[in-house]
Amino acid sequence: MSDEKFVVTHRHEGWAELILNRPERRNAIIAPMSIALKSELNALASDNDVQCVVLRGAEGYFCSGVDLKALQADPPPPWRDQQFSSWRELHICLYQFPKPIIGAFEKFGINAGAALAMACDLLVSGETAFLQVGEIQQGSGVPMNAAWSKIKMTEQVFARLAFMGDRVQGPDLVRLGLAMECVDDDMVVERCHEIAKRIASFPVGASSTVKSSIVGQRGVSDVEAFFSKGGASTALLTAGKVQ
Repeated sequence: MSDEKFVVTHRHEGWAELILNRPERRNAIIAPMSIALKSELNALASDNDVQCVVLRGAEGYFCSGVDLKALQADPPPPWRDQQFSSWRELHICLYQFPKPIIGAFEKFGINAGAALAMACDLLVSGETAFLQVGEIQQGSGVPMNAAWSKIKMTEQVFARLAFMGDRVQGPDLVRLGLAMECVDDDMVVERCHEIAKRIASFPVGASSTVKSSIVGQRGVSDVEAFFSKGGASTALLTAGKVQ
């Protein structure tokens, strides 16, 4: 695997910022990025100086989904067989992360990028940013999006996203309860920083205590089973048709 920095971490007073760092591919997901993001999350989870985390993409793009071009390369990348397993393990890590994650939702979150947006505890969307659960157009499943939908929205709302496969912009994300607020496109990161600073100003450990209470109400007894292992076959991985 490359020494390229797929995830950049910035630490601030009481909070941290994680930046997906493949802007040339609109921050598309490859296994090394999933592994790097999980590693950074684990480090921040045990850091008592960090009360919350802002998650965003480099150069104003949240995440364009799985990098199909890289996944389908010939010869295959050395990480291809880790693509789905590392992605699933990342989502288990996100579910178990003990501090609030604030998502700076800029430009778009498509397929895998939509699942990453849903994993955030608070999501601030740009006015023209859009979320798209578009796997139906590829004929593939939606395992991670489906898992998050069970705790983030009603079945009717997720059915609207998954069966239509279209683009849902910032104002409608707020209306559907998927984003906490919608701001001007150029204000998303700044607003997330404001929220992070506010959470960091509360008593140390308070945000973790509150998140523990929230997660405890989800009713998920087996997180490993919750994020299904059967969501992507080898054939779909080879074709690049994964969430």
